[in-house]
Amino acid sequence: MATQRHVLSVLVENEPGVLSRVVGLFSGRGFNIHSLNVAPALEDGVSHMTITTYGDSFIVEQIMKQLHKIVTVIKVVDFEDIPAVEREMMFVKVQAEGPARGEILRTVEIFRCKVVDVSPSEIIIEATGVHDKLEAIIGLLQRFGIKELARTGSVAMRRSRKSD
Repeated sequence: MATQRHVLSVLVENEPGVLSRVVGLFSGRGFNIHSLNVAPALEDGVSHMTITTYGDSFIVEQIMKQLHKIVTVIKVVDFEDIPAVEREMMFVKVQAEGPARGEILRTVEIFRCKVVDVSPSEIIIEATGVHDKLEAIIGLLQRFGIKELARTGSVAMRRSRKSD
């Protein structure tokens, strides 16, 4: 079976040990979590996990079935075949001296990023977008010298249904 990217949305009761049990299901099956984002959900006492992983659909389906068996898990959705909005955010600290500075600022403008900090020798850029966009930005900025990178991992939400 083909290895593909899966973005899972998991609603859980916000209790000690939930994260450990969820992550344990992945590691127990030899599956790596590419990114994990956890934050409070709309309801009190509920958290929303967005888990990005790569693997075949059969194993992801098995993991989802096991997740449903954890008492504190409320809902699990794989966005593989569901229309969804997905975004990721990152900060990139780039070496920015001399003529390179102008080129970096043009790249920032093209990708609709924000400069959030400036020093005489470095710029910190905030970028938000889909996974591939952020990878493209990193690819373009590497030649200037990326000094540091921090990413949030994906957050995702099912798209609203369009009226007929």
